[in-house]
Amino acid sequence: MKLLHTSDWHLGQSFMGKTREEEHQAFLAWLLKTIETQDIDVLIVAGDIFDTGTPPNYALELYYNFLTKLTASRCENIIITAGNHDSVSTLKAPQQLLKALNIHVITSGDENEDELVSIYDKDKLQAVICAVPFLHDRVVRKAQSGQTMQDKEFSLNEGIKEHYNDVFEQASKFIGNKKVPIIATGHLTTVGSRSSESERDIYIGGTIDIGGDFLGQNFDYVALGHLHINQTVGSDHVRYSGSPIPLSFSEAKTQKKVNIVVFNEKDLEVQEIDIPLYRPLLLIKGDVTSVSSELEAIKDKSTWIEVHLNDSNPFDSNQAIRDLAKELELTLLAVKIDKSEQSLHADDFDVLSLDELTPLEVFNRRLELDAFEDEELKDELVKNFNVIVNEVEIS
Repeated sequence: MKLLHTSDWHLGQSFMGKTREEEHQAFLAWLLKTIETQDIDVLIVAGDIFDTGTPPNYALELYYNFLTKLTASRCENIIITAGNHDSVSTLKAPQQLLKALNIHVITSGDENEDELVSIYDKDKLQAVICAVPFLHDRVVRKAQSGQTMQDKEFSLNEGIKEHYNDVFEQASKFIGNKKVPIIATGHLTTVGSRSSESERDIYIGGTIDIGGDFLGQNFDYVALGHLHINQTVGSDHVRYSGSPIPLSFSEAKTQKKVNIVVFNEKDLEVQEIDIPLYRPLLLIKGDVTSVSSELEAIKDKSTWIEVHLNDSNPFDSNQAIRDLAKELELTLLAVKIDKSEQSLHADDFDVLSLDELTPLEVFNRRLELDAFEDEELKDELVKNFNVIVNEVEIS
């Protein structure tokens, strides 16, 4: 059995006001071809199919057109789980229709949703997949009055672990004595993993004490989503696939991949397959002279560029860089002034916009304007703000 593990497509993402539609079209076309040429039996998409809970129409079209073409391929088993960016209602609406096409969409992990997906080759059981989506706080933690933030974090950790133990027990009972792999999915940040600037904390407090040792002790392969860098977590069989396109300039030099897992009963071999880069992202740091030289050396005009400027005369240098980029017909998305330079007046420079800031960054910048003597109160405000943002984006 051959399984392809991908995640974090973020269809519909607007990147500093720029659409990623062409990049996602290119990736999905490549993915369809890869599924065919690699003879993939099972496709797992481990969350964050869409970038927001209300994706634009073109993103929905990309999603459904891909699934339509996929059903005509040799891949007969498709498992899609929701991530923290996904709207449960958006993914759930066509759930029953897609199930008739053997496309299993798992949205919430609550008690009304069956997370076990059995994979057959004709009448022979090949594997059981515990399709665990992003587990919302309300699904795994019982609210109790008087709980501190630490109490809530502990209860959340225990609730997530109990959820995984429960689905593993169900899968074990289902397979009985058959020597077939039990595979799990997940959408969370694990202990010991590497993140990039494009992810955010998805649970209250941001502290989840769950690592590859816990996830890997029962399951034969764990297909994780949420972090955008392809990586293993503690064990070779506990992996993130990462996002298919760079979602921030911090990922500009990261090779994007999917994981192909080949099973021989419970034995497995993992292959990391490179995804072609459709549009480069380039981060340039330096003074006006070095930045100008790097801009002039760019040959691929489709490149999106961010500049971090460290210069003794940032006002004139900022404008000079923008003028040069325009002359060279380059797409310069942002010029940011290095904070180590002399104090700058915000109204002197056009270097930041709300497109470049996350809601949390805006909130933190507002907090910086007030002198907080009580650091615990400030931390509590930030944690509660994260909870509110998450609830708004999944509603």
